[in-house]
Amino acid sequence: MSLRLMDDLEADDPILSVVNIIDVFLVIIAALLLAVANNPMNPFTADNVTVIKNPGKPNMEMIVKDGKKIEQYKSTGKIGQGEGAKAGVAYRLKDGTMVYVPE
Repeated sequence: MSLRLMDDLEADDPILSVVNIIDVFLVIIAALLLAVANNPMNPFTADNVTVIKNPGKPNMEMIVKDGKKIEQYKSTGKIGQGEGAKAGVAYRLKDGTMVYVPE
């Protein structure tokens, strides 16, 4: 009968639940690291990326990542005005190609 008391004490050990919680946190950390690595704005990649937030709206922002250099441009609050100037017009043809016509 004393052997059964020893088995019950091992089953009620609170440290076993702490080990399970640590395993869950390790899985969550691994998932977050994968999400950061797959983010296009990841500073550790040499990719070129352009992200436009709120296109056509007064609070539009453009984030340009060229290699490891990241620049952010904000509009002045009026549509069509910003830090740049109109350089030309782009047209999409029926076959899907884009044609740029400078002004």
